[in-house]
Amino acid sequence: MRCPYCRHADSRVVDSREAEDGQIIRRRRHCPECGKRFTTVEEAVLAVVKRSGVTEPFSRGKIVGGVRKACQGRPVDEDKIALLAQRVEETIRARGAAEVPSHEVGLAILQPLRELDEVAYLRFASVYRDFESLEDFEREIAALRTRNGSTAAV
Repeated sequence: MRCPYCRHADSRVVDSREAEDGQIIRRRRHCPECGKRFTTVEEAVLAVVKRSGVTEPFSRGKIVGGVRKACQGRPVDEDKIALLAQRVEETIRARGAAEVPSHEVGLAILQPLRELDEVAYLRFASVYRDFESLEDFEREIAALRTRNGSTAAV
């Protein structure tokens, strides 16, 4: 790592610490040439490729916003939405790819949202899967009932 003060080509790591749930590593470094210390921050960059082909940085905030809209008026705690978003991000990062299609992000949201609140899940799925008719909703409700092993209304 090049020293930002004297531009010497090498530095020594004095201390390393994880931050933000292990997503960031802060390293304290020492330059043997000028003797100064500096901090570097390492972060794994994750990009989302939209349907249009445009690439943008992954945003946990966007997941929280979308799930919050789906949960509007539902008895869902804000902390549970934040945990869902963290779970989705961990799932996406665990794949090890630097870029992930937006479609995969949506798929990663569906299962945890179904577990959190079935009505919110239906709302999200209706937009994500582009439901066009009442039959689309009926099919998804039937699938939920089958998964739950009940005939109770959703």
